[in-house]
Amino acid sequence: MTLAFSNTDRKRTLLLVLAVFSISNILSAIAPSFSFLLFARALPAVLHPVFWSIGLAVAAGAVPHSESPKAVSIVFGGLTLATVFGIPMTTFMAELFSWRASFVLSAIINSISFFSLWIFLPFIPVANVKIKTSYWKILGNRKLLFNLLLACLIISAMFSTYGYMADYLKNVTHMNGSAIGLMLLIFGITGVAGNYFSGKLLSKNKERTTLLFIISLLGIHSLTYFAGANYSLMVFVIIFWGFIHAGGFLISNVNITSSTSEAPEFINSIFTSCGNLAVTIGSTIGGLAILKTGIHQLPWTSVVLLGLSLLVFALKSLTK
Repeated sequence: MTLAFSNTDRKRTLLLVLAVFSISNILSAIAPSFSFLLFARALPAVLHPVFWSIGLAVAAGAVPHSESPKAVSIVFGGLTLATVFGIPMTTFMAELFSWRASFVLSAIINSISFFSLWIFLPFIPVANVKIKTSYWKILGNRKLLFNLLLACLIISAMFSTYGYMADYLKNVTHMNGSAIGLMLLIFGITGVAGNYFSGKLLSKNKERTTLLFIISLLGIHSLTYFAGANYSLMVFVIIFWGFIHAGGFLISNVNITSSTSEAPEFINSIFTSCGNLAVTIGSTIGGLAILKTGIHQLPWTSVVLLGLSLLVFALKSLTK
């Protein structure tokens, strides 16, 4: 889909995607059956990579090259804020009125985004720059493949435990619903700060920041297992976990997009697909681990995946 829109104006494309998002939420709100609802939810997913690939490329291209990690971190900061406030807001609407109301709210938010981009974003014509190699050759880039594998393992590790955080806090730490909601909010707020901090570190040294992130996240997941049953300790663990966790997407994106200077929007779309695949893999591994070994053992799935990430990182460094 990103390639299909490669020759269209960037602003018009972003507006089209947001319009489809708004329409899909309206269709979801009035869905007469589950099949119709399923179609309405699948519709925006088709254009989801287009929005991210163009948005990230526009952000990175709007500043000097050395400052691009900071610019991209602002976009991911928006994602973090949306996760922190968007999910609780739509959940509140569903509880206050009905599940349909949550989609109405989402449609309103998409419409606000649509008109904001329409008013404030200047038209960005397509640059008449021909890539020197084919897309297939770009995908065959050894550095890119290593970074894609590294990103897949890192994001899988992030979500194999994070995807079941609420259940972990309920069944292992024995928190009640309101305490869990507060912990998720704290996790997201510290993540905003962590995302900004990661952007600054990446601008200084990408390799060192990646290694520091993997080791830090590995340590925090190990600590999650050992402190899991201790209510007070888990509060502090979650603060540091959110701070570290948020940088994962940004670090993975910068590693992938720095693999080649050609076709940035295409590379960003590959990153988006890689991220979606990794979330699926991580959630599946985490779910299977809960079924086979119990939820207290869940953090070890992330530890193993991060150990594999360290191995890939070392191999990537040796093949330079």
